[in-house]
Amino acid sequence: MKVCVLGCGAYGSALSIILNENGHEVIGWSAFKEEADTLNRTHVAPKLPGVILPSDIKYTSDIKEASDNADLVLIAIPTAFISNTLKNAKEYIKDKPIVIASKGIEQESCLLISEIVEKILETNNLAVISGPSFAIDVAKKIPIGLTLACQNKKTTNLVLKAFSNEHFKLRVCSDIIGVEICGSIKNVIAIASGILDGMKMPESTSAMFITESIHDIKELIKGLGGDGSTITSFAGFGDLLLTATSPKSRNYSFGYLIGSGASKEEIDNYIKNTTIEGLYTLKSINELVADKNVDMPIIDLIDEIIYGNKKPQDLVNFLITKP
Repeated sequence: MKVCVLGCGAYGSALSIILNENGHEVIGWSAFKEEADTLNRTHVAPKLPGVILPSDIKYTSDIKEASDNADLVLIAIPTAFISNTLKNAKEYIKDKPIVIASKGIEQESCLLISEIVEKILETNNLAVISGPSFAIDVAKKIPIGLTLACQNKKTTNLVLKAFSNEHFKLRVCSDIIGVEICGSIKNVIAIASGILDGMKMPESTSAMFITESIHDIKELIKGLGGDGSTITSFAGFGDLLLTATSPKSRNYSFGYLIGSGASKEEIDNYIKNTTIEGLYTLKSINELVADKNVDMPIIDLIDEIIYGNKKPQDLVNFLITKP
């Protein structure tokens, strides 16, 4: 099959390698002609150190060329740019099956990515893949397990055919809302986890925090209309465990800087030079839980530590006093 990959960043490139390995024709789309031309010339993804991209993966900045005759469209671009990209691409991809690999909640609308796709493309022919998978690990073809959420059997089978192999596992569920909530909020939780580790809190405290977070995320999923049991999936506990405990996570590393008492200059420089999805999602999730009248005080506290007058120590105090 032919797969159009929207986004040539680390994760889009890593997933392209899996698709190529499985024998599919892959064409990656970038919003920047210079990036597409460089990838075609060098076959090197700058954000995947040491990884050479297969020479038969092609790249373009022409959305019509990328999507022409595609059997599947993979979305792997930052949440902030999805709406505009889909509006520009609608004419060419509106009737094609969509699989979402991006994670986050749009700030302006507080919509999940699947809701943005449904709204702009006027389709429900979509799936979401999410789980514990750093891009570099996917690219190096180590064993990976993700959750595939879809309510359309035909699309489910198409995505399974596209990605599944001896080291890339997809476990199917129907809870698109729950999977997207898990994939979005884990980046915010990872910031708080990094703060605790930056404070040199012991593993016992971190374990308490992650356990409390699992409970709260489960309640959030239920409050937003999803299935609370999704928290036990690859997309739930699996992704949270990975992102909230590894220095490879940009969100965790950002929190670590805060917890370790880094200077404002160091923190601002990290924000300037690093994509921290948890920061983008923080504002969205804050507004979303308020709008849906769901109680999740940990989100308010993280916001206050980063942007307000709260201190990292308040996070420890919160864990002890939390009902």
